[in-house]
Amino acid sequence: MEWFIKVLHQYADFKGRARRKEFWMFGLFYILFACCAAFADKLMDTEEYYLDDMLVDGVFSSIYALALFIPCLAVSVRRLHDTGKSGWMILVGIIPFVGWLWLLVLYCENSQRGNNAYGPNPKGEWIPQERPENPEYRP
Repeated sequence: MEWFIKVLHQYADFKGRARRKEFWMFGLFYILFACCAAFADKLMDTEEYYLDDMLVDGVFSSIYALALFIPCLAVSVRRLHDTGKSGWMILVGIIPFVGWLWLLVLYCENSQRGNNAYGPNPKGEWIPQERPENPEYRP
């Protein structure tokens, strides 16, 4: 739950990096709360309604999705930054099937070790730039 709240605190922060754990835990709680919103729509009988001849999902589900659209986008961009990719790579998702599959691969990819152009590694890993003189040293 702390990862979900952390993402909400960084509501529209598209700078920096997000670990895999942060991204996937946010996704898990997003889905759980979306199911709760859908259940609330079912209980209140607001599952589907028409707005100017357009079929819309439930009231609670729609409000929830709109409220969390920017945080979802922000954490996705930060996750791409963590792998060393530009946040604009999220537009690859526009390509049918292949785009979403490629984004899934990028979201599952391990963090880029050390610092990158988007900031320090959120895992706190530090990689020495040079080997020390001591031959017994093993990183």
